[in-house]
Amino acid sequence: MAGKKQFDMDVALDAAMVQFWRAGYADTSLDDLSRVTGLNRSSIYSSLGDKDRLFLRCLERYAARYGERYDTALADAAAHPLAAVRAFFDVTLARIADPDLPDGCLIAQSVMAIPVLGPAAAAYAQEALGFQRARLRAALKAGGLTGATAEAFAEHAAAVNQSLAVMSRAGASPAQLRSVVGVTADALAHALAGAGGGS
Repeated sequence: MAGKKQFDMDVALDAAMVQFWRAGYADTSLDDLSRVTGLNRSSIYSSLGDKDRLFLRCLERYAARYGERYDTALADAAAHPLAAVRAFFDVTLARIADPDLPDGCLIAQSVMAIPVLGPAAAAYAQEALGFQRARLRAALKAGGLTGATAEAFAEHAAAVNQSLAVMSRAGASPAQLRSVVGVTADALAHALAGAGGGS
């Protein structure tokens, strides 16, 4: 019975996450959360927490899920930095292309909504962007870039990654998104060649 309860909790959290992702924090009501999770209001409060707490749990769930995929993509950066960064962007492009998921990025949307978020969720959204830059910076340094160059490309790649999510919400085509990634990859390839980095 405990196993089933945990499974149901995961389903409810995923449903809430997608609802926040699709509509945003401000435009998601408790009635919306009740509808998508199948829980009444009292069950939401007792099982998942109030709206602010539930939103934070969804942010953490989203960041953990996609963070793991980004980390896997960048795992071979020391040997193949350019391929690793392309794989990093492929995680985002695959998420955008998934018809079962909303367009955009829950973290990017949350950062833009910071004025209406509770303090904990606002801080976590900003922290999650910091994690993104840090994982890219570490991968680029492992791949041969140093100091300010690694920092600049990490900032740039993180910004491009967030812009893909925004562009997807604005209706950009997969070809347009891949073109943006291609420009970044070309610039990175040039920088890696200058630093003696690999493919």
